[in-house]
Amino acid sequence: MSQSTPPPVAAAPPNRSPGHGVSVRTPIPGPNAQRIIARDERFLMTSTKSSPVVAAEASGMWVQDVDGNRLLDFAAGIGVLAVGHAHPEVVRAVREQVGRLSHFAGTDFYYENQTILAERLAQLTPGTFPKKVFFTNSGTESAEAALKIVRHHRQKPIVVGLLGGFHGRTMGALTMTTSKPVQRARFAPFVGGGHHIPAPMCYRCPYKLEYPSCDLYCAKILEELYFQTSIPPEDVAAFLAEPVMGEGGYVVPPPRWHATIRGILDRYGIPLIDDEVQAGIGRTGRWFAVEHHGVVPELVTVAKAFGGGLPLGAVSLPADYDFPKPGSHSNTFGGNLVAVAASLATLDVIEKERLLDNARRQGEYLLQRLRELQQRHEEIGDVRGLGLMVATEFVQDRATKVPDAAFRDRVIAEAVRRGLILLGCGRSSIRYIPPLIVQRPEIDEAVEIVDAAIAAARAHA
Repeated sequence: MSQSTPPPVAAAPPNRSPGHGVSVRTPIPGPNAQRIIARDERFLMTSTKSSPVVAAEASGMWVQDVDGNRLLDFAAGIGVLAVGHAHPEVVRAVREQVGRLSHFAGTDFYYENQTILAERLAQLTPGTFPKKVFFTNSGTESAEAALKIVRHHRQKPIVVGLLGGFHGRTMGALTMTTSKPVQRARFAPFVGGGHHIPAPMCYRCPYKLEYPSCDLYCAKILEELYFQTSIPPEDVAAFLAEPVMGEGGYVVPPPRWHATIRGILDRYGIPLIDDEVQAGIGRTGRWFAVEHHGVVPELVTVAKAFGGGLPLGAVSLPADYDFPKPGSHSNTFGGNLVAVAASLATLDVIEKERLLDNARRQGEYLLQRLRELQQRHEEIGDVRGLGLMVATEFVQDRATKVPDAAFRDRVIAEAVRRGLILLGCGRSSIRYIPPLIVQRPEIDEAVEIVDAAIAAARAHA
């Protein structure tokens, strides 16, 4: 998507009909929002702003902006707010913890809630082998830590990833990130040892094959070609992959792809790093998306939803991968007391409110509704997803499958005008990642708005 903020629109559409939650009172951005955006552009460095939404407060599925517009949130802070905005139990846990002790550098000293969360994460991640946990502040830091852990433990220089994968923007993580050229442009040289193979995307197969007659060539090529030519398997420290590709387009690998890759890795004694930063903590209807694929990774990275709205990430690793000496890796804020309290409360809410079940049920319904849209709108080339990690891909022509990023951007802008918060992903896709508390009426309202946004985007082409 464009890195610049879309211009203000001339007028807002009317309020939604009675019974709908969205309420649009002013153009978006309204006058108050426009003033804040202008100051932001003056003082904040360019990052990834994509919609002119200036939030003032939020609750559950709903965000109120600084001009009094009430918007439906299908972005959830890029998947951070698993249990919705300002869940009472998370708010209570944060308030209680910050009133007692907010920081004590858990990498240098000790406090109990960090230990409790580490034990809980170790129990939740797949695999029954002994595990340890390292806490970070973000998904990027989790990827960075995992890369250092496997290099240090295995003393091998190569990590293999997927073209289109996203693992963060710090220099080590960026070595493995290949979802968009802009993320890598002008930053080379990168940390050495990063190799990539094409991602398993059936909708746009890089080998021009079709599943299942392809016999999962996109997995077998690792051993049949790369290990025979450019990647010595004895030099590989790990294989790194997202179980469902996030920033790269919400790509769900075909059945048995993970199992096939796992079999190859096992033959050469290579560990698997499972990047669950966007797909994990219930987003796909299981604690970790890799569980859908029936394989057990050695390392699991988490962040986003894991922090319950506060900056927190982690790596779960085999206990024997631990650093033998203090000081090989550390940080200041990882496992901060308040962030850990928010995380523990979030995990409790997911369990008590049975949000894994809800993510599966509502995700199936969301896919069904979006496929209905696909039947009415030729611009939608593909609908895909797992649980509440769903995307629609927009194309110029269904036969050629040429991505249409400009149309996708217009759809997002028109949806925001009508009170629906969305984010793009991949080259021309929209991701739908509402909080796991979403219900059918909110999905229906969101799909209705997307329907209108597509029609408006077509009219303004």
